Amino acid sequence: MDFSLGEELEAVRGLAREILTDRATPERLREVESSPTRVDESLWTDLASAGLLAAVLPEQDGGAGLGTAGLCVLLQEQGRRVAPVPLWPALTGALTVAAYGSAAQRTELLPGLVDGTARPTLALEEFGPAGPLAPRTTAVQDGPDRRLSGVKAVVPSPAGARHVLVTAATGSGPGLFLVRSDAAGVSREYAETTSHDMSAHLTFDGAPAEQVGTPGDGAVEHLLRNAYLALAAVQMGVAEGALAHAVAHLSRREQFGRPLATFQAVQHQLADCYIDIEAMRVTLWHAVDALAPPFEAPAADRAALVAKWWAAEGGLNTVHRVQHVHGGIGVDTDYPVHRHFLWGKQISTTLGGAGAGLEQLGALLTGGAVAG
Repeated sequence: MDFSLGEELEAVRGLAREILTDRATPERLREVESSPTRVDESLWTDLASAGLLAAVLPEQDGGAGLGTAGLCVLLQEQGRRVAPVPLWPALTGALTVAAYGSAAQRTELLPGLVDGTARPTLALEEFGPAGPLAPRTTAVQDGPDRRLSGVKAVVPSPAGARHVLVTAATGSGPGLFLVRSDAAGVSREYAETTSHDMSAHLTFDGAPAEQVGTPGDGAVEHLLRNAYLALAAVQMGVAEGALAHAVAHLSRREQFGRPLATFQAVQHQLADCYIDIEAMRVTLWHAVDALAPPFEAPAADRAALVAKWWAAEGGLNTVHRVQHVHGGIGVDTDYPVHRHFLWGKQISTTLGGAGAGLEQLGALLTGGAVAG
């Protein structure tokens, strides 16, 4: 299987790397981490102006039609620089609206994303064991509309998000709903995460909502697969960026008159990092390929869960090892590599950790119910 990038994806990678390297400097990251929203709005505008936000959307919605593959290339570059912009929730949500939303919903949501003036976020997680495919948040019919009630936990980057895509239980399975963030019946409690993102716990008390697609049409599953792959792509970039820091550090520092990079124990640690990153790369692009025609849901679900597991397990192992080989400066919270550790830790538990992913995969392989 050929996982090499085509000309368009290489162009996305090159442009994204150039912008993120120039803008996401350690000094800028420190500035954004002390801001109220924790989002680099200037960088977000730059990415939109360069056409990188639109690149993943279908051409009919003003995009370049690069889809999940384009999304993963962009997110990998973001992870390398641990750039504080809400790409994964905004773009995975937009891809699902583009695929399942009505014409009115696409018109309301997608043009603002293309030009960088608006973005959605995702409300998929809840307190307790409920997963996105078995939410406790409920949606009840109220005339032609729906009303949502429940609590969603750790909603990423709510600042600047005009809409929230929410998973909720209906009488015929989990559904996906579009809610205005300023709608009546929506309240929030802010919470800082491990990676310095300012998330929010959202409470819905009869909040009006529009359904995206219909229950059972695959919209929730589509969103969840793309979310798994998006997180895996960011995590791969985080791990690659962390490893690059380690290589630079160990090449410069000396002990007993020799560069630390020449010590066998250190080389073994970095070799393990390299192996984990390559496993993350292969499983991610296999999952991206599984989403392409001819699409088969069981195969795509398996591939997405495998990629998510490697991102959680391999990614966390990599940032742990990298911090370890940095010695004392690895625990300095202002040293650049520490941000990679925090991001790796956060991503490894988003939408469930490695153990939860194995449980889901086992259920899928044995024909049991997947809790999501």
